[in-house]
Amino acid sequence: YCQLLHFSTHPVFCSNPSEMDALCPSPPGPSRPQRNYERMGGQTGTSFCQTLIHLLKGNIGTGLLGLPLAVKNAGLVVGPVSLLLMGIIAVHCMRLLVKCSHHLSTKMNRPSLSYGEAVQYGMENVLWLRRHSNWGKRTVNLFLIITQLGFCCVYFVFLSDNVKQVVEAANATTFSCQMNYTNQTEVLVPSFSSRLYMLCFLPAMILLVLIPNLKYLAPLSLVANLVMTASLVLIYFYSLTHITNPANLPKVGRVKDYPLFFGTAIFAFEGIGVVLPLENKMQRPQSFSLVLYLGMGIVTFLYISLGTIGYMCFGEHIGGSITLNLPNCWTYQAVKLLYCFGIFITFALQFYVPAEILIPPVVARVSVRWERAVDLLLRTVLVIFTCALAILIPELDLVISLVGSVSSSFLALIFPPILQNLTFHTEGVSPLVTIKNVVISLVGLIGFLTGTYIAIVEIIARNTLKHNETFSYVVQ
Repeated sequence: YCQLLHFSTHPVFCSNPSEMDALCPSPPGPSRPQRNYERMGGQTGTSFCQTLIHLLKGNIGTGLLGLPLAVKNAGLVVGPVSLLLMGIIAVHCMRLLVKCSHHLSTKMNRPSLSYGEAVQYGMENVLWLRRHSNWGKRTVNLFLIITQLGFCCVYFVFLSDNVKQVVEAANATTFSCQMNYTNQTEVLVPSFSSRLYMLCFLPAMILLVLIPNLKYLAPLSLVANLVMTASLVLIYFYSLTHITNPANLPKVGRVKDYPLFFGTAIFAFEGIGVVLPLENKMQRPQSFSLVLYLGMGIVTFLYISLGTIGYMCFGEHIGGSITLNLPNCWTYQAVKLLYCFGIFITFALQFYVPAEILIPPVVARVSVRWERAVDLLLRTVLVIFTCALAILIPELDLVISLVGSVSSSFLALIFPPILQNLTFHTEGVSPLVTIKNVVISLVGLIGFLTGTYIAIVEIIARNTLKHNETFSYVVQ
């Protein structure tokens, strides 16, 4: 699989954050300057364009589709401005991670480092943390697992909501895409609960993750990337051509809704885990800074534009995913199904990271004859676990915000500034840099605390409301 990541010309193989971190640990070898020299003279490694595509794919997913609701929670003016500021901070933290990795890999005489290894070696720079440095890597891996399994939960909810909508409106779907300024797909033939749709997807998800090698998914993954790109183009086209007068939309959202904005936004921006693997696999790593700034500039533009345009198009009726607001016509119902296909295939890629972190240590403890059976059993249990979590919280917008607040805050905002202080502890860090790092980490910590709290409160409130409505219906 490491060879697949090294020589692949398709973006699909490296699409999930930290995939190469988990699957291709850094071996001991020549220092970074030697490694750069060898790559400049050889043919291995990814090119500038390939790395740019990988970076874009690693940052664009279901989080993008939830940003119009995030802008609603923050306000028409505050939302885009906040996305811009968050994008700048996220890119700065990515740059910090690369800078610290360079310094530590040279110091440790390693060709490259993963995110977890960088934190581990950074802690070794501080005398009183040295004996606990292994916990740095374990902590990063823990948040990677939480993030990736959280993505899988979001995929279950996304698939169930969108397919449920298409099925319920199938009998009345037409070729006319008329605007009625509400949730466009009207429920015409009510079907069963979205939770049952998740259970319907469960067997297919289990079979998908039992595929022994991701290279067998390569053709489907390439198709999935193409159809998701085409779907995004159609979503942009519809939103741009149906923008309403934004004068009545609030410019500033409610304070209590802002943490939900933070969780959704940081969920979308959480592509920091893909940064080191991509930089490590470049043929010319010295060009990575340009890739990072160009790629994240494109990503930030997409986030701000779709978030703002989507909110201006659908206003207060915007759903947890903008696909849920597309009109009840065959063109846009096909968009939903095509995007669902892409998300279905991507599930296997996102699942690969936690599987490769959690399963090998367990398999190593059993006899050879049981290794395959235990591996398949654990994969099945993990998928069932993610499905169960999705069933417990079948609210797409709140699941995205909760996952972003809980895990993405640490990986994208809290850990990188701390790592810079640890890495250059012996060299000395200026007071201004220290203050800057403390401020960024505090922003991430406050976002984590408030976003998690508000998301949990909203989840409880919605489930209570649904329970009361169901009880009232039964009584009547």
